[in-house]
Amino acid sequence: MSLKKEEARARRKKRIRKTVHGTLERPRFTVFRSIKHIYAQLVDDLSGKTILSVSSALKDFSGSGGNVQAAKKVGALLGEKAVQNGIKKVVFDRNGYLYHGRVRALAEAAREKGLSF
Repeated sequence: MSLKKEEARARRKKRIRKTVHGTLERPRFTVFRSIKHIYAQLVDDLSGKTILSVSSALKDFSGSGGNVQAAKKVGALLGEKAVQNGIKKVVFDRNGYLYHGRVRALAEAAREKGLSF
């Protein structure tokens, strides 16, 4: 029996979230991608609050939001903002997506700007 794409991602997401937890000192760096945009957040799971959020759907974001170049821009922007806020270490939550393409580009751009995970 094969799973639908959404069901397979939901299973992977559930499996990942069992072990990945963010704290204020080391927040969870989570990724969501849609067809048109890509979103990234830093989340403190202990208090249930989003510390920082960046996406390609922001008004001042230029260009297409659904490609690898946009993911690189979003990752770099999140990395810069996190370092400015004093956050250098995070836990990466790929949210059930495969570490490939836009997700990988976003993660590598954030690493280049100073985040370690």
